[in-house]
Amino acid sequence: QVQLVESGGGAVQPGESLRLSCAASGVAVYLNTMGWYRQAPGKERELVATISSGSRAGYADSVKGRFDISRDNAKNMVYLQMNSLKPEDTAIYYCTVDMYRRGRYWGQGTQVTVSS
Repeated sequence: QVQLVESGGGAVQPGESLRLSCAASGVAVYLNTMGWYRQAPGKERELVATISSGSRAGYADSVKGRFDISRDNAKNMVYLQMNSLKPEDTAIYYCTVDMYRRGRYWGQGTQVTVSS
């Protein structure tokens, strides 16, 4: 059974940093494409960052240069380091895994609020 559990969200001021963590079970993070999505109030869910099994990372234009996705294969964890946070980064952040022939699995989400 695939399970993704996010943590690390919280309330910060503009310009500050947060690191989100995603603990995966029932799936090997290094064998699959892992991702982070977010959904702000009243908006559609959007892709934030992905990391492939070959460690290729991709980012939404809105977070390039500020966010960094990484993984720890030994711990079976995926991280999203978020720097220089802006109010528009406020959203629920979801961890995902894309599995061959099984589709995409989602975590339950963690809230990030950026406000002065």
